[in-house]
Amino acid sequence: MRYLTTRDIDYLAIGAAVLGSGGGGDPYLGRLMAQRAIIEKGDVRLIEVDEVPDEELVIPSAMMGAPAVMLEKLPNGQEPEKAFRAVESFFGKKAFATMSIEAGGINSCIPVYTAARLGLPLVDADGMGRAFPEIPMVTFSIGGVSASPMVCCDEKGNKVVLETINNAWVETLSRTVTVAMGLSSMIGLYVMNGKTLKELSIRGTISLAIEIGKRIIQSNERKISPVDSILKVTEGYRLFEGKVTDVQRDLTTGFVRGKADFEGIDGYRGSVLNLEFQNENLVAWLDNEPCAMVPDLITILDRESGSPITTEHLRYGQRTVIIGMPCAPIWRTGKGLNQVGPRYFKYDIDYEPIEDLVKRRSL
Repeated sequence: MRYLTTRDIDYLAIGAAVLGSGGGGDPYLGRLMAQRAIIEKGDVRLIEVDEVPDEELVIPSAMMGAPAVMLEKLPNGQEPEKAFRAVESFFGKKAFATMSIEAGGINSCIPVYTAARLGLPLVDADGMGRAFPEIPMVTFSIGGVSASPMVCCDEKGNKVVLETINNAWVETLSRTVTVAMGLSSMIGLYVMNGKTLKELSIRGTISLAIEIGKRIIQSNERKISPVDSILKVTEGYRLFEGKVTDVQRDLTTGFVRGKADFEGIDGYRGSVLNLEFQNENLVAWLDNEPCAMVPDLITILDRESGSPITTEHLRYGQRTVIIGMPCAPIWRTGKGLNQVGPRYFKYDIDYEPIEDLVKRRSL
């Protein structure tokens, strides 16, 4: 049996932001919320997927919207609990546990906050193994689980319950609600029983995030670069080292959409990397050729500290290391690529695994 302490949350927030591929929200805000809840309510029990009885309910807890907005539009702290309880009341049954719907600095910490506040265990799993920008982009949706009933809550006390005909309509309607709520909301959705959780979840995401974060923090304490250590535990690749020369962002659709340009430094001098994102980093082009693409993970790290830089925090002049990591195998299937592949995001390219792209470039 394992309990998450405030120190674990330091690791989780930064490690989940690495897996968030530029999205999933600000790790600083998520960390503060989760740690405060643990201090007030006690440590959170982390359980394995197989510890959830088949007939019991699990309700994921998360934030939805444009993460950049939460730099100024702070939650009041009651929204995750209200959303969670509203979903419970729809089923007329108490949940056995909560979990993360995706990896990300805030969206791996919000469930810890909810678990601590409600005295529930947290399942060591998620529905992506990374972060994606839209509601249907989870393994549960591929497996036929309904995202609704879904509840959206804001910091003013507004609460909206959605019951839709399919998960695409959940995305459309909840995005509209979230924009009206100020571009961010706290949500509860994808209620499932333990049997379904065992079949469809991506296991061990919380533990992996904690391990990544621990390597980053401990490497900085020892004054050594954490990048190689991160790549080892994630089986990832160093794609580029460069300085940010331009960033463009737009928030009006409820996402952080934009692109960033990087000029190579040291061994990458003379090369240029261009990155496009929709909350999460989608495609990286190195000297006009794709070097990594969704659903594989693309993450920007601070060159000195190894800390992940989310899309809302990208700034001109930052010196970075850009890494790529292979996604969970389910996303490389036909169903997975239809849901999250480059063509879904309107790129006129076929998906190529990151290991193949790296190998071809090295040749």
